[in-house]
Amino acid sequence: MRRNILHRGAENLRYEIREIVAAADHIASLGREMTWENIGDPINKGESPPGWIREIVAGLVQEPSTWGYCDTRGVPEVREFVAEGVNRRGGVRITPDDVLFFNGLGDAIAKVYGYLSREARILGPSPAYSTHSSAEAAHSGYSHVTYELDPYDGWMPDVEDIRNKVRFNDSIAGILLLSPDNPTGAVYPRAILEEIAEIAREHEIFIIADEIYANLVYEGEGLRLSEWIGDVPGIAMRGVSKEYPWPGARCGWLEVLNRDRDEMFSRYVDSLLAAKRLEVSSTTLPQRSIPAVIGDPRYPSHLQRRREVFAARADEMMRAFEGCEHVLVNRPGGAFYFTVMFRDGVLNDHQTLPVPDPAIRSAVEGMVRGVDPDKRFVYYLMAATGLVVVPLTGFQSPHHGFRATLLEADDEKRAWVMRTLRESIETYVGS
Repeated sequence: MRRNILHRGAENLRYEIREIVAAADHIASLGREMTWENIGDPINKGESPPGWIREIVAGLVQEPSTWGYCDTRGVPEVREFVAEGVNRRGGVRITPDDVLFFNGLGDAIAKVYGYLSREARILGPSPAYSTHSSAEAAHSGYSHVTYELDPYDGWMPDVEDIRNKVRFNDSIAGILLLSPDNPTGAVYPRAILEEIAEIAREHEIFIIADEIYANLVYEGEGLRLSEWIGDVPGIAMRGVSKEYPWPGARCGWLEVLNRDRDEMFSRYVDSLLAAKRLEVSSTTLPQRSIPAVIGDPRYPSHLQRRREVFAARADEMMRAFEGCEHVLVNRPGGAFYFTVMFRDGVLNDHQTLPVPDPAIRSAVEGMVRGVDPDKRFVYYLMAATGLVVVPLTGFQSPHHGFRATLLEADDEKRAWVMRTLRESIETYVGS
């Protein structure tokens, strides 16, 4: 091309959760059956939405209005329902005009970062969820700026690290957090959340809270941004993909809090709405399901059953790794992921797993040249067992390890996954 057509942040668009699939597909093409533990799709792992939810959606399909455009912000009665839900919880109150629908949170995340000034940075957690970290880095053209989650303290945010990075880097305009967190499953207590809000208040910045797993907190009830942010401007990100579950709906929304507290923040929110107008609207049908499904008296018990299921699987996982001295494993408190971190000095570039098939062995030996130590383990795990997990360094983490899911619905297969992970770690480290 006679001109450089690449965006300066294009090289930062990385999504290891999906990129690992290319390597796995190559190994699969050589005859290895794969077990996919890389992505949080409950449907793919054998869970189905309850019949009553499917009946509601099926009924909506018969309504002609669900086939057309809706208001740019989202269906008015759905936004009113969402706002009423926020206001019932107490804390910051919002109006329907503070709710903005998108085609999934991926769409929302792209716009939230894409319409920031390039000089405005969002400080996010490490390990980082790739959609956020890549979008933030791409908008600025520089590596994502992060604060530490401490594996020796249940993956809790290092508040002092946040405080110092905000204080000494005036390009930071906002703080991102995920609770429950992906990839660690950590759920943050009110005291930590309120400390983060106080840092934002002191330095006049805003907060983004990704709450896609807010209704998947195992014990107790997860706190929403509106309950702890006080008078700080903020954006909460919500959706239906992990709750119904309906990931294929691509239906997420933003809840804008304290917009009137800062004129610049208000103008920024206006720019998000203007960007949505260019698309006309988000998908109508999934939005229309929200009052009918979430407002149904069966919905709370549906959520509680899923919480109990994933809590029990988290306990299974902890038992599977009990006594494994090579790794550090924290029990997740929400979502449906767990992170296994290798202890310092455990990994090297000579370890392997037995791969009897010569073609697969040759393929993996080519893949592991020059990669991070945890990615080397992940590749050998795929080649030897067919298990596909995501290396922790793929989440912009300095720690070596991997993330897997608690989603497998087949009890025997899930037990095999846990057992195989444990045995593979022991074999690999001892090789």
